[in-house]
Amino acid sequence: MPELPEVETVRRGLAPAMEGAVIETAHVNRPDLRWPFPDRMAERLTGQRVERLRRRSKYILADLSGGETLIVHLGMSGRMTVSGVKLGRFHVDHPAPAKHDHVVFDMAGGARVTFNDPRRFGAMDLAPTHGLDDHRLLRGIGPEPLGNAFDEAYLVERLKGRMVPIKTALLDQKIVAGLGNIYVCEVLHRAGIDPRRKAGRISAARVASLVPLIRVVLEEAIASGGSSLKDYRQADGAMGYFQHGFRVYDREGAACVTEDCTGAVERIVQSGRSTFLCPRCQR
Repeated sequence: MPELPEVETVRRGLAPAMEGAVIETAHVNRPDLRWPFPDRMAERLTGQRVERLRRRSKYILADLSGGETLIVHLGMSGRMTVSGVKLGRFHVDHPAPAKHDHVVFDMAGGARVTFNDPRRFGAMDLAPTHGLDDHRLLRGIGPEPLGNAFDEAYLVERLKGRMVPIKTALLDQKIVAGLGNIYVCEVLHRAGIDPRRKAGRISAARVASLVPLIRVVLEEAIASGGSSLKDYRQADGAMGYFQHGFRVYDREGAACVTEDCTGAVERIVQSGRSTFLCPRCQR
């Protein structure tokens, strides 16, 4: 599942083709993805100008000139790619239509944005921009980890007394938005905190130390174009490459990279998900 860095990378890749541009024609090629599409979706999108393209947690939000916002979730295998524009030094021609091109936006000016999703776990919805935070997909999401509302005092207070594993707490979207399995494993390794430790029993100082580490890991991942493990691609079709710098994730049996640590990375299962850690230096 794409996490915050992957979704932010896609948003940044789409922005030059979409932000400020008019959706000349919207093509909706099936009635649903994970859930049914909203009524008259193609009609409601066609002719709309994308006033702003932003991200909330793992959702891409396109604010439209007519007062609605298109909400997009990539799901497990969803990709949004751009063609018909110059990307870097190269012009990307429109590819032939593919089997799983479920939604296509032909933008005024010649760009095309294609949503392709073989497994159809993605989602799209339209909702009034005003009051969007109350939408069922966005309601109750915690602060953005790269925003000012997410700071040391906030995290210490939110984790105080919580008797769940620290990894589980950081994956809770009501506490902090957008974090997923990969980056929580990476953050906890850098912090030297065992992901199984109860969040409320970790000292305030160590909890506070997680905030700058979360920001650093996310910023490094965004700069690397995210992590491509299976389906994820950037808006230009390129793979991300942060996976080449993983310290623990998907490195079971490899030597720990922490200086002076002689341990090896282990894999355990927490709440049905793989967790990677070094039991020697994560306490």
